Amino acid sequence: GNPLYFQSARNVTVNILNEKTKVLTRLVTGPQAVEAHSQKFEVKTLSGKLLFSADDNEVVVGAERLRVLGAEGTVFPKSIETPNVRADPFKELRLESPTRALVMEAPKGIEINAEAGSLKATCRTELKLESKDGEITLNSAKIKLPNLPQGSSSSAGSRQKIYELCVCPNGRLFLSQAGTSSTCQINTSVCL
Repeated sequence: GNPLYFQSARNVTVNILNEKTKVLTRLVTGPQAVEAHSQKFEVKTLSGKLLFSADDNEVVVGAERLRVLGAEGTVFPKSIETPNVRADPFKELRLESPTRALVMEAPKGIEINAEAGSLKATCRTELKLESKDGEITLNSAKIKLPNLPQGSSSSAGSRQKIYELCVCPNGRLFLSQAGTSSTCQINTSVCL
């Protein structure tokens, strides 16, 4: 009914041998680390549910949730594959690549949803929305393009606040003061 203690000033090693006295597994507990040498390492709950396993091919975390508590987050030097990335409640979620590109790929689509707030995408150079075979739909009660360039006014002294939206051959948009007919052709210098 008493616990069994192993004490050592250096380490304690437990070896499991086969019938030819070859070491199959080894557990070494020392002052610097605990090492397990085997073909596979597993940690299970009392009920037998797998929590963690590691072998030459993969490492499996079987818990319902994996939490990484480091202040700097988690670094994945290659790629990560997961069905769900979620922040703790009321915490910010950031997917960041400080020096390279951030790529999200899925054969059946990617959905980014902000049910209770805004969605913001910012970048330093270009923001591209591209659909190779389909279409791009902007579905909103209001669509604003506040910083579009304006063509020069054709009639002097006109205070009219109605503009037409013009498209350059390269796809650039600009505003041109509306007239009785299209004024886009007059202001094509904006396209240069």
